[in-house]
Amino acid sequence: MDINIKTLAGKDAGKVELSDEIFGLDPREDILQRVVRWQLAKKQQGTHQAKGRADIARTGAKMYKQKGTGRARHHSARAPQFRGGGKAHGPVARSHEHDLPKKVRALGLKHALSAKAKASSIIVIDELKLEEAKTKSLIANLKSLGLTNALVIGGAELDANFKLAATNIPNIDVLPVQGINVYDILRRGTLVLSKAAVEALEERFK
Repeated sequence: MDINIKTLAGKDAGKVELSDEIFGLDPREDILQRVVRWQLAKKQQGTHQAKGRADIARTGAKMYKQKGTGRARHHSARAPQFRGGGKAHGPVARSHEHDLPKKVRALGLKHALSAKAKASSIIVIDELKLEEAKTKSLIANLKSLGLTNALVIGGAELDANFKLAATNIPNIDVLPVQGINVYDILRRGTLVLSKAAVEALEERFK
């Protein structure tokens, strides 16, 4: 699959061939769903914690005698049915992480890239470099490329000026190639790859 290379200014800078083994697969939603679910579960803090009856600071003495009052039989006032008592089966702090085979994760990334390629939502830029860290000039460059909602993937090292300039632009995410992931690819409209990122991805999946 051939795709045009653009400069940041929006001019043509040649062509690059994208591997069909990475960008030419038929995207499977079930694999993408599994990888996104795995990513979000791994990201979840899991610090939710309710107090059970053992965590309540209240006397453990029997509320009143067993017989003779005409009332229901009760023991501790920490029980869940009472005001101020513990929560029954409440959330506890835990990890939501679950396993996903490495091969499925790799396949998910290929399918996410293929989904963007199939939708013609991939742009390849020759170099992601700016002379000055000016957000205004970068916004003008992105406008010339028709980008308002995009994930930008650079090489192994991001240009410091480009990274700083892009920090404050809404709906534009910038990552180095080693940070590329399925969730971020799918949550943005367009995928912008630098020439170095394309080479690194093809080397990674060789």
